[in-house]
Amino acid sequence: MKKRIMGLALGVITAAAFGMTVNADELIKVGIINNDPSESGYRTANVKDLEETFTEENGYDAQFAYSLDNAEQIASAQKFIQDGVDYLLLSAADVAGWDTVLQDAQAEGIQVILFDRTIDADESLYAASVVSDMAKEGEMAIDWLEGQGLDAYNVIHIQGVMGSAAQVGRSGALDAKVDEENKEEYDENWHIVAQQTAEWNAEKAQQIVQSVIDSGDEFNVIYAENDDMAKGAVAALDAAGISHGVDGDVIVMGFDTNKWALEELKAGNWNYDGQCNPFQSEYLVDIIEKLEAGEELEEKTIIMDEKGFDATTITDEDIENYGI
Repeated sequence: MKKRIMGLALGVITAAAFGMTVNADELIKVGIINNDPSESGYRTANVKDLEETFTEENGYDAQFAYSLDNAEQIASAQKFIQDGVDYLLLSAADVAGWDTVLQDAQAEGIQVILFDRTIDADESLYAASVVSDMAKEGEMAIDWLEGQGLDAYNVIHIQGVMGSAAQVGRSGALDAKVDEENKEEYDENWHIVAQQTAEWNAEKAQQIVQSVIDSGDEFNVIYAENDDMAKGAVAALDAAGISHGVDGDVIVMGFDTNKWALEELKAGNWNYDGQCNPFQSEYLVDIIEKLEAGEELEEKTIIMDEKGFDATTITDEDIENYGI
């Protein structure tokens, strides 16, 4: 394997740091497939992190492609394979449909590294994955919600893009809890009032909640699978004069820990926010460095540690340390 200049992300000094010219054939060619930066505050932070790391100054020839559509992502990946990238970094819009792309990459000697989201594919088709445990995020949130001790849980469930790893994990936890509680031996006090995708979008989430309000159906929990959708849901509540948050009539839950969302939490306007860590480039660089050096990876799947935050216990330090 030919030797190439590595990046600064883990403290490696590059030739650019000394004002030296980096030859194009010394750069590591990387194709990065990601979701659209406008998807959410989380995604904006994730994209910024990657674009600031995978630069020529840090030893990379990087191409980026952004889409929320799986077919468009697959087309971009095939183009990167044809371009002869050394590494394909992938955050898939949908968990399914990637086998052919991964097989084509493997046939060309291209290493695939997943980040942010998992896919349904044999582990032999990719080198490693750096991911959040979306199912665990959902389970932590539902455990917190159960701990609120409500007499009944009437939930408006606002889902993200259907089929994405985040949606599958966060929806799965709530669905499993409702199914469990609605067995005959339980009191059947968990109900889904509405369950609909807003595709991570605040305006669509506002419309969903407004529709439930207009229908007259009773609800006391909003489980939104990202912060932007929780924000849209709250806008509908405010327009209708419905109280929410600490001591309010409706519990509001979101995910991603945007700084503005954590501020809403501390102000008592929301109740819970689940962390999803967007800063993955240092993990990716570490994996690439090891692969370039011919080292064996200690772990195939690297799961980032994440937290859940409660409005009654969150601190300014939490907002500073975990807000994105």
